[in-house]
Amino acid sequence: MILNVLKNTVLLCFIILISCGSDSKKLETRDDKNIIVGANQIDTYLPLLKGKRVGIVANQTSVIFNLRQAQDSKLHTHLVDSLISLKVDVKTVFAPEHGFRGKADAGEIVKDGIDSKTGLPIVSLYGDSKKPKLERLAETQKLEEDIETGVSKIDIMIFDLQDVGVRFYTYAATLHYVMEACAEANIPLIVLDRPNPNGHYLDGPILEAEHKSFVGMHPIPVAHGMTIGEYAKMINGEGWLANGIQCDITVIPLKYYSHNSAYSLPIKPSPNLPNDKAINLYPSLCFFEGTNVSAGRGTNKQFQIFGSPFLDKEKYNFEFTPQPNEGSKYPKHKGVLCYGLDLKNNVDLNLINLDWLITTYNNTEDKSIFFNTFFVKLAGTQILQQQIEQGLTEAQIKATWQEGLEAFKITRSKYLIYE
Repeated sequence: MILNVLKNTVLLCFIILISCGSDSKKLETRDDKNIIVGANQIDTYLPLLKGKRVGIVANQTSVIFNLRQAQDSKLHTHLVDSLISLKVDVKTVFAPEHGFRGKADAGEIVKDGIDSKTGLPIVSLYGDSKKPKLERLAETQKLEEDIETGVSKIDIMIFDLQDVGVRFYTYAATLHYVMEACAEANIPLIVLDRPNPNGHYLDGPILEAEHKSFVGMHPIPVAHGMTIGEYAKMINGEGWLANGIQCDITVIPLKYYSHNSAYSLPIKPSPNLPNDKAINLYPSLCFFEGTNVSAGRGTNKQFQIFGSPFLDKEKYNFEFTPQPNEGSKYPKHKGVLCYGLDLKNNVDLNLINLDWLITTYNNTEDKSIFFNTFFVKLAGTQILQQQIEQGLTEAQIKATWQEGLEAFKITRSKYLIYE
């Protein structure tokens, strides 16, 4: 009796909190081509680069869009190429997970190299070191080129990566380490802002400090509802850099953007997020990366399907067999028939769906093999796995997130640039 009352009370509290403060918004239907990204506002940041040796954190999404496409068939030019054509002294490109051209697998070590088009050195931020070694490059008494790395000194850094607004997407961790390195070396950082395609809602458990990792650096929810520029302001403002140091940042903000703007990414941000549907489902389906369920890597529907050889094919009637492909050389369940669901026609989400995770756990006969150690890193807490194992419903689990989400909303409000 007491247990039933408690469950009903928790469920009622959840419903009340959701109705009062879930912070999910209905996406606007306006044309997202009206949005002007930070990189396009060259006149604003070009004067900051004059006479400076420049480093750039960039990948395939770091582009300047052609706003006059009717007159020119070229849709965009890469930021690096554009700045070089403007006689900016670009010295080094720093590449995040998936590399400068965005071809490497998730988790695959990215190697240093030379860009074949420009001849610029490319320094990996997803290899032996995830933090750029900038301090010695800023020392005025050193040689023009650092002998150990072959990288020239820089005076100012640009950060321009298309994020997807999810805590475990590693570009946020790369931002942290770039800011930290710039702060330690007294090098200013320009953040060229881009829209958050999942920026219309907040959801998920808050990361606990003991579970900090490269897929979760800060005490924020899974879907945090900030652009990369707003996120940079929060990292500084909350003192999250080592020893509370501050990075000298300049955010070049978006024009004509709000958090409820619908935005279709014109360039896929990583190999396994190929389209808008995958990006929308990613905050929900990425939890499967910490289980024995495939989220579609090794197919052409990455993060749009899920399945496992261990699920009941009568209940899960969509079939697929993962095979190595671009972006997944070693997919989970390679060559093995999986049973699951196809979500390509699923309505767009404005919250995290836990039901898929809960029901697949409940329908896996040997539950001891369902979760792996990566799940806690993704969740940022041990509690979520325990709640699923204990049989809590989605509503009951989400009710336990609300206090943390409400506190985060207050903190987040201090750093928002856009409505």
